[in-house]
Amino acid sequence: MNTPIDIVSIGMVTAVGLDAPSTCAAMRAKLDGFQETRFVGSGGEWIIGAPVPLPRNWIGEKRLAHLAAGAIREAFEAVPDARGQAALILCLAEHDRPGRPVHDDADLLRRIAEIVAVEPHARPRIVAYGRPSGHVALDQARRLIASGEAPYVMIAGVDTYLTSPAVGHYVSQKRILTPDNPNGFIPGEAAAAVLCAQTGNSSLRLYGLGLTRERASIYNAEDLPLRGDGMTNAYSLALGEAGIEMNRLGYRISDLIGEQYWFKQTALASLRLLRGRHEFQDLWSPAESLGNIGAASVPMMVGMAWTAARKGYAAGTPVLIEAANDAGACGAALLGDRMTQ
Repeated sequence: MNTPIDIVSIGMVTAVGLDAPSTCAAMRAKLDGFQETRFVGSGGEWIIGAPVPLPRNWIGEKRLAHLAAGAIREAFEAVPDARGQAALILCLAEHDRPGRPVHDDADLLRRIAEIVAVEPHARPRIVAYGRPSGHVALDQARRLIASGEAPYVMIAGVDTYLTSPAVGHYVSQKRILTPDNPNGFIPGEAAAAVLCAQTGNSSLRLYGLGLTRERASIYNAEDLPLRGDGMTNAYSLALGEAGIEMNRLGYRISDLIGEQYWFKQTALASLRLLRGRHEFQDLWSPAESLGNIGAASVPMMVGMAWTAARKGYAAGTPVLIEAANDAGACGAALLGDRMTQ
């Protein structure tokens, strides 16, 4: 049986706030960071995106390094004893994703370390699965902590879809939201970090994880119909590990980026597993305020749940956090207070 781990602090850098409190307050208030960008769509219109208002116009890996470092430093500020004792897991875009903003993972790690001015406790790890990277990172984090390799694990995710190659590709695939394409996503960028420990003064604990794959992915070559098998199985694994049924969930947070495919996948998983009497289960998504933030999604959603629990506005407990990528990788994590089990 996997040992539960606690979320002890968080950090965020987003289009609606340069720290976690302001970001979470803005998302709770349904504010967004959407604005016209310098990118042009196929019809000559300006593409709407959600850029982070950084104090300097850094670009490329330097920009991502500052985004990630800002989130990591904020998480360390709340638990200063973790500096120098935390292993780092960095969540990034898939290596084969068109317009991937990172060309050299090792160089990005070096840049982040220089800005944060702290060496990781163990060799840093890269998880490059895009949006569900954070689920893989949570699994690695609890193994690192359970083995005694590190007392803390910092999971940081950083990503951007606001690059010319990325926007050009997804516009050509008719996947970006434009006036003539309502079935698309808004490209965004963000960084988020969560600090994990085996025990701590935390209002949020990880109880279950599910990692699976959906054969009928959004790009599946066999043109298979979507039945939601991948996400359904991810839900089942996370719920099974926690020892509860889905009707006991308080609410869910999902990386619903705006395209119909992802809403259908989430709905199918719920329909196939939700049985018996249950209370209303709300569904939150950071994309409503931030657009598609890729590999930053899971740390961002965990941070949303952590803040909601601490501030007393969570829509129940436990919370199920889900994410999936274009290749079909699906992840689900069940987190709650210490009275969940």
